[in-house]
Amino acid sequence: MTLPRPPLKVALAESVNALPRGAGLAYEPKFDGHRLVIFHIGGEVLLQARSGRIVTAAFPDLAAAARELPEDTVLDGEVVVWRNGRTDFAAVQKRAAATPGRAPALARALPASYAAFDLLAEGGVDLRPLAYEKRRARLVAVAGPLGPPLQPVPMTRDRAEAEGWYESLPGIGVEGLVIKRLDQSYRGGVRLWRKLRHTRTHDAAVVGFTGSGERPAALVVVLPDDDTPVVSGPMAPALRTQAGTLLARRAGGGSGTAVATGIGEVTYRAVEPGVTAEVELGTTRHAVTTVVRVRSPEELD
Repeated sequence: MTLPRPPLKVALAESVNALPRGAGLAYEPKFDGHRLVIFHIGGEVLLQARSGRIVTAAFPDLAAAARELPEDTVLDGEVVVWRNGRTDFAAVQKRAAATPGRAPALARALPASYAAFDLLAEGGVDLRPLAYEKRRARLVAVAGPLGPPLQPVPMTRDRAEAEGWYESLPGIGVEGLVIKRLDQSYRGGVRLWRKLRHTRTHDAAVVGFTGSGERPAALVVVLPDDDTPVVSGPMAPALRTQAGTLLARRAGGGSGTAVATGIGEVTYRAVEPGVTAEVELGTTRHAVTTVVRVRSPEELD
């Protein structure tokens, strides 16, 4: 069997409203960051975002750490940035959007941390067909001795301990739990895992807007665990005014194309990283991203 190589489809999780019960389950914290697959194959290190895009140049600190992995190793996990004792999604988005020229300085100012939650290959062997329980044991053996900035996520089989995590970890920016079956293989692009979020709202990085700069009609945001921009639903009048004020000094000269779920693609005006939107994710006929609040960089400090 060939080794997993980019572009690699990652395993996905389905949202649930209550913590699952039953034997044979594992519980992991769900970090509020960017999904990242690390490849150390053929003497080369490549970092791949969830979309399949190669982002190695944006994370020189993680690329350097990944070179300590054994040859022909592939990890799946989440990259986060810690600030003031908690994860900062706006900061990790700034890292992800960095140009190769700015990336080294940002790596020093906002060092990244990688929470590895799966081992997809080791020593030239594709481990995806193995049960999660076996992959987890090998992940700890491979990544555990390395230490920060690359380490395995915590895991427990104890439901009571998982409940304690769920209640206490939001204080450090952990948004919930991911639940996996111990006997489950790794299947890219399939929602076999389950995720329980602590709240209905999520922090999203604002990367652009549609409409006028003074009163944007909608925001273009990047959601946690993804790197594909999506267009929000139309904003309320008060939010449009607030967003215009916050984005006035951050609008760049460029534009981009975002996925507006259910209606194709939309061209938008890009802005510099820093502004964060609190959003709700819902569905009507199509998936809908609703902006609840817009926050300036100063509110995140």
